[in-house]
Amino acid sequence: MGRWQDMSGEELEEQYSPSRWSPRLDPDAVIEAHEEALRAGTQRARTTTHALLHVPYGHGDGEKLDVYLPADPSGTFPVLVYIHGGYWQCLSKDASGFAAPALVSQGVAVVAVGYNIAPKGHMDEMVAQVRRSLVFLVQQYSQISGVYLCGHSAGAHLAAMVLSTDWAEYGVTPDIKGAVLVSGVYDLEPILHVYVNDALNMSREVAQRNSPMLCLTGAVPAAAACEVLVAMAQYDSPEFRRQSQEYCQALRSAGWTVSLLDLAGVDHFDVIEKLSQDSYILTQVILNMISRA
Repeated sequence: MGRWQDMSGEELEEQYSPSRWSPRLDPDAVIEAHEEALRAGTQRARTTTHALLHVPYGHGDGEKLDVYLPADPSGTFPVLVYIHGGYWQCLSKDASGFAAPALVSQGVAVVAVGYNIAPKGHMDEMVAQVRRSLVFLVQQYSQISGVYLCGHSAGAHLAAMVLSTDWAEYGVTPDIKGAVLVSGVYDLEPILHVYVNDALNMSREVAQRNSPMLCLTGAVPAAAACEVLVAMAQYDSPEFRRQSQEYCQALRSAGWTVSLLDLAGVDHFDVIEKLSQDSYILTQVILNMISRA
């Protein structure tokens, strides 16, 4: 496949339309099924686990967290911070608790982060909100024994931006021990040329300063202590797969401990939906990452 710069507008639109690449369902149906799976999974989590809903981490309406705690949160516990996808303009934390039952049962707290999606929210703000949500978490819960980020699609982009944070300006450094970045976008420049930017309204400058691929300069102290897993779906588009492969290589070159996981038999949507299943390979990989730390 050629470089994205050489693609026609139509080709680029197709590459950045994940729903067109699923072999299971047509584009509208796969998105509808995705939203339903996330909603149903989150409803299950809210009724079967100890959940603290709509915890404010800032003053804005969208700055809230859902916290799913292990059955016995008296000791210390690791926390998986989940950052939802939706191309920075759909979904919310209210459909982001679906992975909680499988993880909480193993003693891992799960936190679903809310942030202002477009058009209300803009890219700089979303990145800052997710960073501040982590600062709030580690200040609020002294029992956290380690933070693990997990983001899907646009959420993987935001999680990757968290990895590039200069925590000095926040006065606290979260102990981020791992990050699982699933089917993400790590260079935002192609997004400027497709429908996704209609709501985001990003300039080239905004896209560049919020591209994880371009934020890897200089040594990040977290690199030594944090294990990164870049995951992609077999039925992600070639462009999405390229983004994952190149970001993985860039992290490795910058000194990070990183591995690439190519998940067979899944598309851009069920690659994350299946985190609600104990037996799913990615659920197991996350639990293994946490148990090794």
